[in-house]
Parts: sequence; structure tokens; C-alpha cells
Amino acid sequence: MYNGVIQTFRNDEFNLQYIIEGKGKPALVVGSALYYQRTYSQNLRNHLKLVFADHRGFAPNNLVKDKTKFELELLVEDIESLRKKLDLGKLILMGHSGHGYMALEYAKKYPENVSHLVLTCFAPSHSSENHAESDKHFDLTAAQERKTALAKGMSQLGDAISKDPSKAFITFCLLTGAKSWYDYDFDASELWADVEVNMTMFDYVWGEIFRDIDITKGLEKMDVPVFLGLGRYDYLVPPAHTWDGIKEKFKNLTYHIFEKSSHAVHFEEPELFDKVLIEWLKTN
Repeated sequence: MYNGVIQTFRNDEFNLQYIIEGKGKPALVVGSALYYQRTYSQNLRNHLKLVFADHRGFAPNNLVKDKTKFELELLVEDIESLRKKLDLGKLILMGHSGHGYMALEYAKKYPENVSHLVLTCFAPSHSSENHAESDKHFDLTAAQERKTALAKGMSQLGDAISKDPSKAFITFCLLTGAKSWYDYDFDASELWADVEVNMTMFDYVWGEIFRDIDITKGLEKMDVPVFLGLGRYDYLVPPAHTWDGIKEKFKNLTYHIFEKSSHAVHFEEPELFDKVLIEWLKTN
């Protein structure tokens, strides 16, 4: 009854969208319901009941300027509220990029509600040191054509954001495609169609909370199996070596690098991603 239908649930003052598609064990994908519904394969829907859910930063008609409404603890509780509302029981929790922090913190707080945690294109933090490593990695390893494409996008960024500051996050994502797509000329506009963004939330959560976060805090108490999938050509987040010294702090971590992906392994290599993920779910 839910397939393809955009529904909403109200939490605090936010109308959070969600879409349910597929069959099988429930897997909740944190982020934008609209964006992520477009990026996971149809095949995966034959194996999992995918629940694509907004967080507060993507709630439509959201003009909230009070950044205290976007504390990480509240984002975690929104996940729990939806889990309860939909009676999802013990679920697979999936977080891509910055949404991985939300998923990870939920799993730490509510490990009894999470059977598996899937983190993709995810960085240990967005610290200045890690960003410097990301820039260095791009300078040393990116092909000249990719660097040229990035320079072109960056030359347009300031004017594009000034024309519509409310879409600054999406504009940044689109114009830095050379850092975030294996095919650096890929136009992701259709994936972002009709997605609304609250920039107060993104400036605060991505710019401050994820900058300062220590993901190792509380890991010693979390037994949830974790899958970490990274793209070989992901230049949007710090390179794989920034996980050195951190991976072993997880009690049960499976680590996979997708060789023909950048910042969207599930979208860029869907057949391989599905195969690896489904096998991991069966054996963990």
C-alpha cells in the first residue's frame, strides 16, 4: 500500500517525508526521502523493504532558523519516532555521507533496534585536518580532466549561490560533481529535483557538529555489525587512509572499497553494491 507514495509524519514542528518501497527486512535510509529513493536500485527492493526518510534539514516548507532545533540528539530521536510509528521493529539502518553520523549515533543509543548498520561514502569527521587530507588527495591523484571540470564548477559556484542562497547545499553538490562522481561530467540535477533544504541546519550540522564529532566515543559498547563502503574516486570526503587507527575500534566492521565509484557507491556500482551488501547481510 505504501509503494511509491510520499507520506509525512510530524515530529516537533517538522513535516518529515518518507517513502516505503520493496519487500523483506526493513532498511531505513536516513537523509532525503526524495533523493535517496532515486538512487538505490530496483533490484535491492526485491530483497529489502526500503524506508527512505527525511531528516529535519530536508523537511519541506521548513524555515526554522533556530539551530538548537537541529542538534544531533534530536535527529537521532526523529529516527526513533519514525521506527515506532511504522512499527519497523529491529531494522537495518543505512546512512550515506554525512547522514552516516546520524545513523551511527542512533545505533550507539539504540543498539537493540538495529540488526545491521550500513555506512557509505562516510568520513571519520569533517575536521579541518581531514579536509586538508581530502584536498591533498585530490591534488595528488585526480586526473587533469577531473581537475579542469572541478575548476569550471567552482568558477560558477559563487554566482550560483548568490542567486538562490536557499539552495546553496544542492548547488554546491551539483557544481562539485568532479569530486563526487566517478563520471565527473555526470549531471545530478534530476536526483535533486523538488528537494528542499534548510541551510541553517546544514551550516550548523555539517559545518560544526560533523566538524567536531568524535565517532569513536561509545563504540566500545556497540556490537551492531557495521558495513563501511567507500568509493576509490571519492574526493568529496577524506580519503580511505583517514580511517587508519579508527576501523579497529569497531567491534564488527566489514570494509569494502568500490573501485569504480566516487561519492555514491550504491548508485554508481549498483549491481556490485547490491551483491556485496546482500551477502554481508546474510553472513552477519
